[in-house]
Amino acid sequence: MADGWIILDKPLTLGSTQGVAAVKRNLRARGLGKCKVGHGGTLDPLATGVLPIAVGEATKLCGRMLDAHKAYAFTVAFGAETDTLDLEGAVIGHSTVRPTRAALDAALAAFTGPIAQVPPAYSALKVDGERAYDLARAGHDVVLAARNVTIHALRVLETQGSDAALDSATLEADVSKGTYIRSLARDIALALGTRGHVTMLRRLKAGPFTLDQAISLDKLNDWGQGAALENVILPVEAGLVDIPALDLNPEQAGAVRQGRVLSGLPFPDGLWWARCGGKPVALVMLAGGALRVERGFNL
Repeated sequence: MADGWIILDKPLTLGSTQGVAAVKRNLRARGLGKCKVGHGGTLDPLATGVLPIAVGEATKLCGRMLDAHKAYAFTVAFGAETDTLDLEGAVIGHSTVRPTRAALDAALAAFTGPIAQVPPAYSALKVDGERAYDLARAGHDVVLAARNVTIHALRVLETQGSDAALDSATLEADVSKGTYIRSLARDIALALGTRGHVTMLRRLKAGPFTLDQAISLDKLNDWGQGAALENVILPVEAGLVDIPALDLNPEQAGAVRQGRVLSGLPFPDGLWWARCGGKPVALVMLAGGALRVERGFNL
């Protein structure tokens, strides 16, 4: 059995579900085929980058990973908007306006911090029980309600074209859960008096995981065929490094594993991960010195 994380540097055209299937296939090839496997946040087929895939007990943290902050690099091409807001769709709007670099720099302030954002019609959100993208592909007029998201940081990485007339711009965004980069690109273009769509999208970070920890699909396949590669499966606690750890003695750990409440602990309120001898025991919540189990680990 295996427990932990495989951080895949997802290639173009591979879907998140296909990424999970690739991990399952390679786990079977290594004789580890009885593990639960799940991903920590969908990444579109036309996007690349960090796709956290949880194995075994780490799957208990997938929901937490879905809620995590994420960072992306993306390129928005100015002059045309597509129905999918990326390269996959049909053009639905043109503009001859090309923004200046100064206008782009000035516009980003309005998109930093809490903002309201209308998700793309081609998204996995449900409308009356059906996926929005299924309705859109069937020719229905899909109008989704605006949602509140937070853009923690937004900066220009590079531009194409002259500073007086940009053809495209590549930006980096650090965003909250629920943020659609395609919508962000559309709205930035509209604020600049033009239309736009995403031509490149790469996830740089998902929760505590970065590209530095990611492996290519080729390396994953090599590992499945027996290659002696290190750090293919990261430990369960690699997904917990952004919250504090709480050390328990064996007696306390036994009580937590039984789901009992520990009291009188002199630690601040909030979410912690409890460990004993370096091994994760449970994800726990402290309130008023009392510890309650959120998710227990069988490690």
